[in-house]
Amino acid sequence: MQLEKNKGWIQAVSPFHAGEQAIQTRLGVRDKMENIGRRFIRESMPDQHRKFYEQLPFVMVGSVDSEGHPWASLLTAQARFIISLDAVTLQIQARPLPGDPLNNTLRENTDIGLLGIELETRRRNRLNGKIKAVAEDGFAITVAQSFGNCPQYIQKRQLHWLPERQTAAPKDPQRFTQFTQPMRRLIANADTLFIASCYAESAESANQGVDVSHRGGKPGFVRIENERTFTFPNFTGNNFYNTLGNLLLNDRVGILFLDFEAGHILSITGHAEIIWRGEELKAFEGAEQLVRITADKIIYLPEALPFRWDFQEYSPSLAFTGQWNQTGL
Repeated sequence: MQLEKNKGWIQAVSPFHAGEQAIQTRLGVRDKMENIGRRFIRESMPDQHRKFYEQLPFVMVGSVDSEGHPWASLLTAQARFIISLDAVTLQIQARPLPGDPLNNTLRENTDIGLLGIELETRRRNRLNGKIKAVAEDGFAITVAQSFGNCPQYIQKRQLHWLPERQTAAPKDPQRFTQFTQPMRRLIANADTLFIASCYAESAESANQGVDVSHRGGKPGFVRIENERTFTFPNFTGNNFYNTLGNLLLNDRVGILFLDFEAGHILSITGHAEIIWRGEELKAFEGAEQLVRITADKIIYLPEALPFRWDFQEYSPSLAFTGQWNQTGL
């Protein structure tokens, strides 16, 4: 299916659901974002997005399990594994990493979110859609929304494959109900996380579904509160408020941390609280809001990634942002 190029959002319904609209209204950008959203949010992938997804060595995935818990996942294969069959269909020829919740959340006709992100160029595109079909070697997605994101807050890293990890036996996933000391160090030193959220009042509404997004900051931008809770700032972005809009209506959330040097994955599902005011918000330079996460389930996948990243540079957007002062981690 080839839709008209550069066509924006043409449906009568807004590209933003009630939660996104409520936050845009609260922050005084509602009318402006409706106009921008209708121009830049598409119901199909433009050619540049189709080519971008096809060149990626990994993609971030947001999905929801049978109990309604969102999860953020990383999906990868060394060979070309994403094929754009047409402007509204992606064929994913890869299976989830062993132990990743995505192994259990891939079901036909369920919502899914994708984030294509290239750390070395800071390029990223997002799409939301539905799983069209599931097979032994992958799955297909029908696109509902497709749009690009700016490069803000992305740290540059260069990916390199580890041939020995291609054939290594996977280590058993570890499940916890609270953070271990190595997890606390990973979270407290992180400069990047990925967040999955969802809202679906109507299964037929194209402006609802699952979203997965990137958050970046200076090392230490995530603060450990206790054995199950951490807080991070929300900085100025594109004003779509996809994640916060979902969380306003459904506080369930999935968080993914990557150990870029050791290849570990820390996957969390839990509940989120948006903090709109207060002294701790004022104290964090550059923060528009804070997001506090309380973990319900924790999965740790040691050395799960078949590649590592070499750090290159922090985002210049971080120059005017702060960090928490944390000790004892």
